Order: sequence, then C-alpha cells, then structure tokens
Amino acid sequence: MQTLSSFVILYPVIVSLVWIIGSVFFAIQQRKVPLRNLHAGQPADLVSVLIPAHNEAETLNQVVQSVSNLTYSKIELILINDGSDDKTLTVMHELAAKFSGQFPVKIIDVEPNKGKANALNVGAKAAQGTYLLCLDADCYVDSHVLEPMLARFYDHPRVGAVAGKPIVRNRTSILGRLELLEYVGVIDIIKRGQAFVTGHITTVSGVVVAYRKTALADVGWWNADAITEDIDVTWRLYHHHWRVIYCPQSVAWILVPEHIKDLIHQRRRWARGGFEVLFRNRGMLITGRLSEQWLLLDMILSDLWAISCSFVTLFYLITVAFTGDLIMDGVILFLLLLISLVQFLIGFADSRKSDFISWQDLLLLPLYVVFYWFINLVSCLTALGSFFLDPKHVGSWSSPDRGL
Repeated sequence: MQTLSSFVILYPVIVSLVWIIGSVFFAIQQRKVPLRNLHAGQPADLVSVLIPAHNEAETLNQVVQSVSNLTYSKIELILINDGSDDKTLTVMHELAAKFSGQFPVKIIDVEPNKGKANALNVGAKAAQGTYLLCLDADCYVDSHVLEPMLARFYDHPRVGAVAGKPIVRNRTSILGRLELLEYVGVIDIIKRGQAFVTGHITTVSGVVVAYRKTALADVGWWNADAITEDIDVTWRLYHHHWRVIYCPQSVAWILVPEHIKDLIHQRRRWARGGFEVLFRNRGMLITGRLSEQWLLLDMILSDLWAISCSFVTLFYLITVAFTGDLIMDGVILFLLLLISLVQFLIGFADSRKSDFISWQDLLLLPLYVVFYWFINLVSCLTALGSFFLDPKHVGSWSSPDRGL
C-alpha cells in the first residue's frame, strides 16, 4: 500500500513538472524560432470550412457570423446537417442566403444521424479546398484563426493537422469558471508541454482544427466507429508519419457543460476515446517513435493512476471509519497546491489576453484542485467499465448541455 500511495502522490507531481517546464520552453520557442514559408509567392490556397451540426439551430448563426469575419478570404463554407430534428436545416438555408454573396456556401443534409465523424467524411468529400478548417457548431472563432494555422502547414510539408486552442466563454456558473481554469491551467499547459518535449500532442481539439486534405485522404478520413474522432484521427496521422502541430494563436470560444452529470458524461466519452485509441495503437509502444511511445506510456500511467487513486482513497476512508484518525500529510497537500498554483500562473501569463481571464479566478484554485481530481477520477473509472462492458459502442450525436 505504501508503494501505491507513493505512486498516487508522485505521478501527478512529476508529470506536472515536466509539462510546466515544457510549456515554458514552448513559449520561448514560439517567439525565437521563425517559421519558413514554403508557399511564398504562390496564389492563396482555398480553405474549406466544415461545420457539422446536429440540433444546432440556436448556435449556428454565431459560428457562421464569425466565419464571415475571417481576415483570410479565400474560403468556402460547408454546412452539414446530421439528422437534426429541430430547425437546423432551415437555419442553414437562411445563412446560405445571407452569406453566399461573400463566399460559396454548400449545404449537405445527412439522414439519419450517424455521428460527427460520418458527417465530416461526407462534408470533406464535397470540399474543394486544399485545407479543411473543422469547427463545432457551438463555437465562434477569432477573425485571424486561419493565418497561424496555414503558416504551420507552409512551414513543413508533412504537417497533416494543426490544432487550435479552445477558450471557455460561458462563465456565469461556478462549474463554468472551474472549466475555464482547467482549459487554461491544465489542457493548454499539457499541449504546450507535449508539443515541446515530444513534438507530438495526444489529440487535436475537434472544436477548432485544420487538416491538410491529402493527409486525411492518406489515413482514410475519419473513423465513423470511433467515439472520439479527433483522438482517433490524430493517432492515425502519426501511423502514417504525418505531424500534428499545436497552435495556441488560433483560438475558438466554446460553450462547456454547466451541470456535473453532463460534464462527467463528456469526460467519460473523452476517456473512453482515449482507451480505444490506446487499444488500437498498442503496437506503437514497441514500433512507434520514441515520442509516440512516451505519450502512449503516459496515457497508460494516467489510467493506472486513476485506478490506484481509487484504491488508496477507499483504503483511507475505511481507515478513518474504523480508527477515527484523519491521516493528512500537510507537506504533500502544500506541494500539490503549489504546483497547481505555478501551473495556473503560467497558463494565466500565456492566456490572460486571449482568454479574458483575471487574477480573481485564482480564488477558485483550491476548489479547482479538488474538482479536477474528482472529475477525472470518476470519468476514467466509468469509461474503463464502459469500454469493457460495451466494446463495440459507436459514435452518435445527442444534444449537449450548454450554458447559453
């Protein structure tokens, strides 16, 4: 039990330190290492903007309006209605009439609902662009989102995907603000650290990501059976020796769940997608590049940590129940809180302008530490049970919880 407890304590400390240091050097690298432009002097490439939607009548106008404000003008817009039973298709036709004078707009109606990956596949095959910018229908993007992404594609011909940075915009509830801290202090920091230390990231963010169309064709497009198409396609790109780049300069503002039940459902889906990718790519632990082996090993250790943490917590609660003694190590608690504070301060420094975040958000940090531990522990354990009990589950869409 002592060894298990040491692992539960030391693993998050060590990994956090690695990602913190990596994120600092990533920021330095972004400022100091210039990008090449292998496309210089050539005509602008057409970019196809794909927006798949299932029951998104209330949110579509905002994302399409943000697309119309892009400073990169050589685009086409492809709206994919995936089996909606609300007014999504009607709204799409209204938007097409409104913006078709500014850029070409295609509407694709898919019946029945077969999930986001299938909708993207249908949309991509109708796209004429060299690059595909894929957006969720409940986000809106910065007007300069495309230029930094295209710069990464032009920097190296083997870049197959460029992942943007999601920013939480619904912050009226405590849960929404805690998720804001998570995106700033955990998700962004981890991706920056992974990008510097390994040259890879575990997954693109499906809410805002650009793909080289030839790279997608090379890997067989999106896997319609995957529960998380973004994680799955990331690793299939690695299988075919394409690079996936993180570009935090390309931002999208997103809506996040504001009810615990819906948040756990979302994170369980993410965790299950991670299990699926780990299972499908287990051979890369031996045959993959060192960076890929490290990321897969970290995924395994993260899952083992969740299982170990549940056992240690259960043992601790039984001990307290029978002895009445609270066994708390103040030094360990202080260390964990200190690392979380440092991690958040780095995220705050990198994100204070784009994320519109203020120092008052630090007041939620103690609650955030407990929140992050609880949500990830529950999500991982329930996803693990789901993975073994229902291994053939495939992706489909349902209307999500959003704090509109």
